[in-house]
This record gives sequence, C-alpha cells and structure tokens, in this order.
Amino acid sequence: MTEQAAATQQQPALLRAYVAIEELEAELDELRRAQTEPIAVIGAGCRFPGGGGDLASFWRVLRDGVDAVTEVPRERWDADAFFDPDPDAPGKMYTRHGNFVDGIDQFDPGFFGISPREAASLDPQQRLLLEVAWEALEHAGQVPDRLSGTATGVFIGIMTNDYLQLQTGAGDPSQLDLYAGTGNDLSFPAGRLSHLLGLQGPSMAVTTACSSSLVAVHLAARSLRAGECSLALVGGVNAMLAPDAFITLSKMRALAVDGRCKTFDAAADGYGRGEGCGVVVLKRLSDARRDGDRVLAVVLGSAVNHDGPSGGLTVPNGLAQQALLRSALADAGVEPAAVDYVEAHGTGTALGDPIEVRALAAVLGEQRSADRPVVVGSVKTNVGHLEAAAGVAGLVKVVLALGHELLPAHLHLRTPNPHIDWDRLPVTVPTAPVPWPRGDRPRVAGVSSFGMSGTNAHLVVAEPPAVDAPVPAVVGGVRAWQLLPLSARTAPALRALAQRYVSLLEQPDPPSLAAVCAAAGARRSHFAHRLAVVAQDATGAVERLRGWLDGAEHPLVRHGVAVAGRRPKVAWLFTGQGSQSVDMARTLYESEPVFTAALDRCAALLDGQ
Repeated sequence: MTEQAAATQQQPALLRAYVAIEELEAELDELRRAQTEPIAVIGAGCRFPGGGGDLASFWRVLRDGVDAVTEVPRERWDADAFFDPDPDAPGKMYTRHGNFVDGIDQFDPGFFGISPREAASLDPQQRLLLEVAWEALEHAGQVPDRLSGTATGVFIGIMTNDYLQLQTGAGDPSQLDLYAGTGNDLSFPAGRLSHLLGLQGPSMAVTTACSSSLVAVHLAARSLRAGECSLALVGGVNAMLAPDAFITLSKMRALAVDGRCKTFDAAADGYGRGEGCGVVVLKRLSDARRDGDRVLAVVLGSAVNHDGPSGGLTVPNGLAQQALLRSALADAGVEPAAVDYVEAHGTGTALGDPIEVRALAAVLGEQRSADRPVVVGSVKTNVGHLEAAAGVAGLVKVVLALGHELLPAHLHLRTPNPHIDWDRLPVTVPTAPVPWPRGDRPRVAGVSSFGMSGTNAHLVVAEPPAVDAPVPAVVGGVRAWQLLPLSARTAPALRALAQRYVSLLEQPDPPSLAAVCAAAGARRSHFAHRLAVVAQDATGAVERLRGWLDGAEHPLVRHGVAVAGRRPKVAWLFTGQGSQSVDMARTLYESEPVFTAALDRCAALLDGQ
C-alpha cells in the first residue's frame, strides 16, 4: 500500500478522534462552568428585632442606626428573678437585656393547614420559618402553589429548642402529646416547609452553632450547582423563649452585660443575644435570567472550614479564618483587593474581634492601595447576635446595601479596640452611613459567620451583572388601565392585605402600578376571598382601596368569594349588529398575547381552516 493510500485510510479515524476530543472538551467546559456558576439571590424575607418585620422595615433599622436592645419582655420570663450580677451565681444570669422580636406568639395556623391543637405544640421557630419562607417566595415572584413536585431544596440553620424546654420543664409528662416531637425536634422545620409546599429537593437542618445559616447557604449553592435542586429556600431561625441558654452563656462569660454587641470597641465585653428569622431564595444565575427573575445579588463563591487546633473548642483560630477567606475567594474567582466590604462575624468579644480583623487584613490587604481600605461592619450592633440566624441576617443586610447603594453605620464604636492596630491595617469601620454607588466595576462583599463549635463559613457576594432592559410587551410601553387583583384566605386577611397595598403605593418612591399589578396577578397565590381594583395610576388605586376599606362602592372595584373547584370562563362577544367601531380591540390584539392567540384561533375556525 502506498503512503498516500495509508494516509487516506487514516483520515476518518483522525477526524473521529478530533471530534471526540472536541466533544470531551465541551463537556469539561460545561462541567467547570456548572461548578463555578454564580448563584442568584432572587428574593428574601425576614423577621428581625427593632421593628424589622419585613425587608423594608429592616432596611430602616439599618439605615437609621436603630439599636434593638431591650429588657427581657415580661411575657418571656421574670428577668428580676433570674438576675444576679455575679456570673457564678447558680441558676442566674448577669444580664437583663437582649434583642427580641415582637409578636413571636402570634400565628395563623389555618393559613398553613395546621390545626389549633397541633399549633399549640409547634415551636415558634417553625412558625416563624413558615411565615418568612412564604414571604420570601412572594418577594421572589415564586408562586408557592406552583412549586409542588419540583426539585426545590430547603436548607435551614437552627440550634436552640427553648419551646421544648418549656414543655418538658413543666414537670408533667402527661402534657406532651403526639405533636410534641414533630413540633420541636430540630430535624422537622425544614421537612415541614418541604411538606407544606410539596417540595421534593434536598431538605435538611444545619446545626453548626452560630454559623448554621451561612453553612446552609454554602450547602444550597453546592446543591444548585450540582443540579440536585433547581430552586432553594435557605435561612436560619432563632427564638429566645426560656432563660436556660442565658444562664449557660453567663457561666461562660460570653454575654455583654448591657445586651449590646460593641463590636471592635474597647468596651466589648461579650455579645448580646438576638432572635429572628431570615430566608433567601436562590437560583442558578442562568436559570434566573432564563425565567425573567429579578436578581438582587449573586453569590460568587463560598467556603466552610473548622478552627482545628485552636486554644480551645470555642476559641477562634486566625490562621483558619485566613484559609477560609482564601478558599472562598478562589471559589468565587475574585481577587482579594476587589472586595469593598465585609459583613463581619463581629460578636463583640475581647478575644474574637482582634483575631477576625487581623485575618481580614492579612488576606484582603493584598495588593490593596492605601487609599482604599476594606470597610468592615456587623449587623449584630443593630439587632444582636441571632446565633443560628446570624449569618443570613448579615447576608440580607449586604443584599439590601447593594440595592440601596449605601453601607449602614456600624453602632457602638466609641473607642476602637486597642488590641487592633488600626493605623497599620487596611481596615476601616463606618460609624456613619457610607455611599456605595454602582461604578465601573462590580461591587463585591464578603459575609463571615463563625460557629462557637469551631465551624466557619464565608460567602463572596456581588451586585448582579448588568443585563439589557427588557423590551416592553405593551404597545406604547404602558397600559392605560391596570388591574390590581388581591386575595386572601379570610375576609379579615383580605382587608389587612388591602391596607398593606395602600401603604406600599403611598410610599415616597413607590414601585410602578404596572409592576405591582403584574406581580399581584402572576406571581402570587390566589385564594378564595378576592378583591379587584381597576385604576390608571397609584393615586386612583389607593383611593379605591381606601374606599373599599371604608365600605364605599365603586364601579371599578369588585369583591367576592371564589367557589372552590370552579374556574369561570371568559368570553369576548362580537355582537354583529354594527355598533362596533373601526379598529375596535386593535390595541388589545397588538398588546396581549393571550387575546391575540384566542382571536387568531377564532378567525381560523370561521375561515374553515
């Protein structure tokens, strides 16, 4: 065989090998992309101290520098009976203060299909989680009814069970019923949420002490990247219902006498305990873009490690913290000098604060110009240390700060901790609000959470990448009239919802009525008690909502109760008697795809096609 003939025979084999190599390289590139894909934060909900009952009010707490600390509410326990300034006094605590959520005993079990009997045994932590998760889904534009059967994951940080202690501490085991276990065991909150919504993705409780909720975010991001789930509900919850943990922490000298986290201050003497719940809704960024979701921020990377051989189980390790930061930055593909702000763990302890600041400076100070120090703050100075929910509280703060382009003030810093070399380290703490505007490069933040167990977590979070503005689907950009559909499970709840929309539309800088109506119609669940308002602008909508609340009738307001299982059909009637006008319904035909498709089908049927 000639050399030319042999070469001719080899060509198909070489071509097949080349194609195979190309396919393998494409698969490898796709795998790498999936493993590093940013995770979009598309919604959030919260219930934090100081009046932070939702995202808007929590931002006011941060923006206005609210200090949420109070004395222990009398309905929790008798602070005087348990107080003693001596840390070693048996059965006593040396503080009367903490950061508490109002109305933690209030709950609407019927909304979630829970009987009053079961609700009595249900830990308020589970109650808070159900409420806040529902609010987070609505904020994300994810209709809860449509999630049943989907691969949606639930990852919840939780560590305390005060409610069970109250039930068992009564000394009467006969008071425990069949709901005591499912209502109080720490493995059930995530599972209950998945069961309620019919979710079939991973569902788990995460308990790593104070880092629980941030470790939950890390695990959720990994699960999303691996394709285990397509959507994730992630958060943490903490409720302070009994004095026991206060007493234990007093024996450890871990608490501040005045209940305040005086983070980075010379007067730091321990942390102030706090309670609350925060939930974020996460998606792969590519999926969020495909689905048209609003992206509030992106998690570029994360890392988790343990202190290992530190000075004790509860003693932080600066070298481990440095390793954690470098791992998270590597996972995010971000250079240390690109980080603008760090939401620190920052509990306000004489030992932990200096270790954390030195670790941040050692890593984030690399190649950083002297005129651009990294800004460091802690939400704990506002609402206390929320323990299992602390990490998600810091994440929600960063998401809000990105959106409002403002870094809130860090409270209680009067005399900087002398054990931190502030003049030498490239670190600054904002004692007043600092503008954080969008610029020619993405804004990047870190969020740290360190568990007393030694388990540490860090996230790298950034503003969402810019996208082209969507092309308006309506001719002229805006409809002349808008329809606002509201619904609730009960009549009183519908009235409360109508009032909330009045407050929303009366804000100094309210969202557009078109956007509000679109979200209410397409991105919320619809219940039996319904109210529909037609208006041209927010002023008209508010006027008609107020009128309905006051009992007035209006032709552009309709109210009723939908019959379960019945969905009325809508028909468009062309009378054929010559009363119609030229081009009647043309604007509707050109702007509403559903109407367009229906009219085209009717025309085809009439044409005999």
